[in-house]
Amino acid sequence: MKVLFVGPSLPGAGRFVSDDIIVRPPAMQGDVRLAVDEGAWAIGLIDGAFEYVAPVWHKEILYGLSKGVAVFGAASMGALRAAECHAFGMTGIGKIFEAYASETRIDDADVALLHGPEELGYVAITIPMVNVDATVTGCCAHGLIDSREGRYLRETARSLFFKARSWNSIVENCPEIARARAHELLRILHHNYVDQKRADAMALIDALRRTDTNSPSPHFEFNRTSLWRDG
Repeated sequence: MKVLFVGPSLPGAGRFVSDDIIVRPPAMQGDVRLAVDEGAWAIGLIDGAFEYVAPVWHKEILYGLSKGVAVFGAASMGALRAAECHAFGMTGIGKIFEAYASETRIDDADVALLHGPEELGYVAITIPMVNVDATVTGCCAHGLIDSREGRYLRETARSLFFKARSWNSIVENCPEIARARAHELLRILHHNYVDQKRADAMALIDALRRTDTNSPSPHFEFNRTSLWRDG
């Protein structure tokens, strides 16, 4: 059994998975452990719940790895946990994971965004910082915006709370950008938007689809602490 935890990073993920992959909503604490106990031998972690509920616990990922379960992480919560647990055998995928693993990106909030509920297709309301960076980098590389504008956009985006970060709010809060340029800049950013979270999520699904064996035997001993036993 393969289990994929995904939500706002890839709405409608069911269209992209093979028949042997079970799609579940963003993981909360205990969901990965439950999947392992239900017999999953491969798990893909893309999205995870946070803020109002307990997030995925590192311990339950280690639990899965200790039982030979192949655990993949990418794009959002999965990228964070993969960067933290890759030394124990969790497989990280994509540019976002690579940035956290190399510590060129350190803020957990860079993957966060405000979005609608599952019933509305997890419609995005704000833009995660990782996508801002990817979009601005792409626009600079193609000569659509200059490096000075790119720096202003990144600095302003990072200063905004993730629930308030949109292209309009970013540009409006850049005093260095002239009003005459702002309209054209918004058109460029919208037209050349790079959804890095989606790209990394798709890469994880491809890896999960191709996986047909359990992970190698772990090189660590899982410690069943009292908190784990009582959980």
